[in-house]
Amino acid sequence: MKSVIEKKLKKLPDTPGVYLFFNSERELIYVGKATSLRDRVRSYFTGPRTVRPIEAMIHEVVNLKTQSTDSALEAIILEGNLIKKFRPKYNIDWKDDKSWNYIAISKDKYPQVKFVREHEIKSNIKYQKSNILFGPYPHLKMREFEKILRKLFSVSFCQPQQGRPCLYRQIGQCLGVCSGEISALDYRQKVIRPLVLFLSGKKRSLLNQLNNRMKLASKYGDFEEAGRLRDQIEALRHIQDVALLNSGFTNAVIPNEARDLHFFGRNTGHIRIEGYDISNLGDTDKVGSMVVFDESGPIKSEYRKFNIKTVVGQSDVDCLAEVISRRIRHDEWPMPNIILIDGGVPQVHKVKSILSFAKITTPVIGIAKGPTRKNNEIIFSDRDLKIQKWAYANVKLLIQVRDEAHRFAIKFNRSKRKLR
Repeated sequence: MKSVIEKKLKKLPDTPGVYLFFNSERELIYVGKATSLRDRVRSYFTGPRTVRPIEAMIHEVVNLKTQSTDSALEAIILEGNLIKKFRPKYNIDWKDDKSWNYIAISKDKYPQVKFVREHEIKSNIKYQKSNILFGPYPHLKMREFEKILRKLFSVSFCQPQQGRPCLYRQIGQCLGVCSGEISALDYRQKVIRPLVLFLSGKKRSLLNQLNNRMKLASKYGDFEEAGRLRDQIEALRHIQDVALLNSGFTNAVIPNEARDLHFFGRNTGHIRIEGYDISNLGDTDKVGSMVVFDESGPIKSEYRKFNIKTVVGQSDVDCLAEVISRRIRHDEWPMPNIILIDGGVPQVHKVKSILSFAKITTPVIGIAKGPTRKNNEIIFSDRDLKIQKWAYANVKLLIQVRDEAHRFAIKFNRSKRKLR
């Protein structure tokens, strides 16, 4: 191994980023991304050989450079920008049959953000002219990318002015394109322009602009907008992208607040939350809801409804006990890392006792809403400080889960009453 490579391998950072391989002609021949530059790059030069295509050309590499990023998401974006700019020969030669992914931003009144394949772009000249294109993004989970963009930028994927708010409007991840609550001009300024800056690799400039806008909004008394910008700045500084990379890329980035995920009972790098609530009208129409979230948002296909069958009279605690007891009998449903309850100490203790009897160690967290739904007191079933630290760092996500479980339960309750 060449001494220059050996020296650089010793200094590689344990951070997300991109690595660049150069040959003896000083030509950039390959760009790759990693969630740990140290682990990924060293794996090519040390240890047993594998069947990875890149190892067939590693003998050509005489120099390497790295560039750290704050997150896996930014590593993916930087990799795409570098491939687009330099077209390294091995990146081009090793393109798979599915072709690369791109993000296209249309020039409509309310610009649409779409994920497209390279072959779709090449075969449609009009598409190239009517969209701003970013990429390529090799081997990317586009569904996860969509979730993160929705969370970071409130990107709307719904139809403009459809007359009713979409789910993401209800949980605060859409600014109201669907319901006509935001003008086309404001949507371009508040959502599309920041997104374009971010995808262009200009996060620092974006943060400065958002900070200036936040101060201006606060100065003129628009505290709701100032709060939204404050939250967006915080989210951009601590991007949560644990599920973004395909399984072919190891060492997915864990959020800063939750790197030790083994304390949830799994060391998978993913957080799965099930949220529960009960809705009733006095002694009748008792129903329960189960919603499922990961760190990027709701997974609607895994929501469940429960008709309460055994509880006589009005008791939310007993109704919740029935729902949890029925849920844990479904071995075919993936078990969550966290169970979140819309309720206080009685509900949390009841659920924990049911789980303990079934020898299930999943932590239970409750959010007591108070009579006006303005309180957010967090109740824990465990005294584990790591769980508590994670919960307080991700309280906004937990509140979204709580509120979505509440909304889903009420919707189910109302639909039952309409059928009578």
